[in-house]
Amino acid sequence: MQGNMIQVNDFLYGKMELPMVFSDLLNTDALKRLGGVHQSGAIFLVNPDICHSRLEHAIGVTMLIRMLGGSELEQIAGLLHDISHTAFSHVGDYVFDNLDEDYHEKVFAEVLCKSEVPDVLLKYGYNVNQILYGTFDILEQPLPALCADRLDYTLRDGVHGGVISRQRAREFLTSIVLNDGKIAVNAETEVAWINEAFEKLNNEVFKLPLHLYANGKMAELIKKFLNKGILVESDLFKTDTMLLNKIRTSYEGYEAIKSIKQLKGFAEFMRHGAVPKIKTRTLNALLV
Repeated sequence: MQGNMIQVNDFLYGKMELPMVFSDLLNTDALKRLGGVHQSGAIFLVNPDICHSRLEHAIGVTMLIRMLGGSELEQIAGLLHDISHTAFSHVGDYVFDNLDEDYHEKVFAEVLCKSEVPDVLLKYGYNVNQILYGTFDILEQPLPALCADRLDYTLRDGVHGGVISRQRAREFLTSIVLNDGKIAVNAETEVAWINEAFEKLNNEVFKLPLHLYANGKMAELIKKFLNKGILVESDLFKTDTMLLNKIRTSYEGYEAIKSIKQLKGFAEFMRHGAVPKIKTRTLNALLV
């Protein structure tokens, strides 16, 4: 740490210094929790290579916005954008039958306002309403446009999922620019590459039967335990490990987690089970 800056380091963006507001935000319980939430849900149970956290993604988005010259407020919004993800990330959507995969957006304001974040923001001259009602064009764009959130998870999840190389991802980052305040790409080859990388990520990682099984079975188990009263909804706003531990306190839960790791009933589940319905998404990055 140097004076009034903290240093962060990421495999995509390298080393970067951030102002102290980020240090204070990263020290809140709400953001520390994201360090214990797997970006890809329960997939790590069946594929231990995919074990990066939501926090890594949140910091990555922040760094990407900063790299592009976005305002400090937009960088803060980037760090906070996933603060309301449940344990196991999108598994929460499957638990609550949220087909749009945006359960975390529905509870965002509540989670944010109940956290220590508003006080930290005030300390640095910001207000939580600026986050709740601000427009952040670098951070968020509707599909099929490119934005910092979508770009970071495409590269990060793609590298961790083995569909793109780290080196190629970093190379791509040299071709992005801001156009009219939104992310654009300055070479045709790179537009084609990122659109294809996004498609590969969706088809070969998000929709991989093994991964759908892990997240679907975990959702099924959590739903069942919520109905039985073994779990309560607030348990979903803890870390993955805390939720797993609570599930495992019962013999039934312990066995259920073990059977997910052993892929028990895989074929049966894929044929007849509550397989997560993943939205079909395409990316169409802007060429300038």
